[in-house]
Amino acid sequence: MDKGSSKTAVEQALFAGEAWFDPIEAGIRGRIRGLIEELVEQELEAALGRGRYERTGAPAGHRHGHRTRHLTGSFGPVELTVPRARLLTEDGGSREWRSAVLPHYARRTRQLEALIAGAYLAGTNTRRVQRALAALFRGAVGKDVVSRAWRKVKVDWDAWGRRDLASEDIVRLILDGTVVRVRLDRKATSVSLLVVLGIRRDGQKVLLAIRSMGGESEAAWRAVLDDLVARGLRTPEFLITDGAAGLEKALAALWPTVPSQRCTVHKHRNLLAHAPERLHEEISADYTDMIYAETVKEIEARRKAFLRKWRLKCRAVADS
Repeated sequence: MDKGSSKTAVEQALFAGEAWFDPIEAGIRGRIRGLIEELVEQELEAALGRGRYERTGAPAGHRHGHRTRHLTGSFGPVELTVPRARLLTEDGGSREWRSAVLPHYARRTRQLEALIAGAYLAGTNTRRVQRALAALFRGAVGKDVVSRAWRKVKVDWDAWGRRDLASEDIVRLILDGTVVRVRLDRKATSVSLLVVLGIRRDGQKVLLAIRSMGGESEAAWRAVLDDLVARGLRTPEFLITDGAAGLEKALAALWPTVPSQRCTVHKHRNLLAHAPERLHEEISADYTDMIYAETVKEIEARRKAFLRKWRLKCRAVADS
């Protein structure tokens, strides 16, 4: 027997019979199954107001057996045994209990749907996504599953992009343009995205918009801002920008009286781009010392000192 045939025999044995069984994967899947079943059981006990074998108090409903459910997640496919119950209603009747942990028609977790959508958005088609995920999920993810998952994600995304913003107590906006690399029509390309991040009065950040507008022109930014206003966004109290000319013009036309500030992170990167690498650490230290001063008077004094120093050491940094 030659070396080639010996290697083939070893490979065939690896994927045959007990050699294909992975006790680690099987053990993890078993634990996950038990965890999900326990979560559903606890949810039902809370709905009924008592444990499984308790008979105290007025019943809110009653159990009636179990059903088998199949769920596929990032952990692979599992078969679950979950309880059934009926809850009493105010009119003296009853209704079937529905689990919020495991919705009635759920066949896949949101994590799996995000994984499918991510693979799809990476620039491949449904059949290739299905082939890529076939081994991981043991055939539970077919071409139709990929299509349905992608359609659901797209519907959710469109709804998120149209949601009403009138109830959001946004006081500040952070606006930035960024470029990401994606695959479109089997080719890697760069896509420009316009991003708007809001800050609520309590300090909580909330993503308001991500739009691909073909660039960062004034018209592109104005279209994004007009859409936010149409969805109920109130005039903010303060703006933080990346310094792009198109954005500055769009903001001046829409909110001319709202004060704005150049993003300190963008400005820092801009300063470093004007200096040799050997000076980066020193520039960063001086810049940080300046922007974190506690009073306006301190900031102005440190700014003047920064300019005096760097006009001599690296004029391009001071000019920037």
